[in-house]
Amino acid sequence: MAKSKFPGRRTGAKAQGASASGGTVTVEPTEPKVRTSPMQFLSQVRAEGRKIVWPSRKETWITSVMVFIMVLIAAVFFWIVDLGLGWSIEKIISIGS
Repeated sequence: MAKSKFPGRRTGAKAQGASASGGTVTVEPTEPKVRTSPMQFLSQVRAEGRKIVWPSRKETWITSVMVFIMVLIAAVFFWIVDLGLGWSIEKIISIGS
């Protein structure tokens, strides 16, 4: 009989307590979650909101322009690909007629 690659694992017959999926899963009970009061929740939300760093008007403008340029480049690329595929399909169809 060949040696197991995984010592301690049974091969062949099912191990005791194993389910049809191949093994059992034990879930450890966790501590119950502590509920927060609505006022404490709102104060935490405000504290997190103060940590937000918003982009400046200049950063927003530059990012918007870059997105517009990338959209134009993608549109031109796909238009050229569409023209090339359309032309090649027309040539293939015209061969048969």
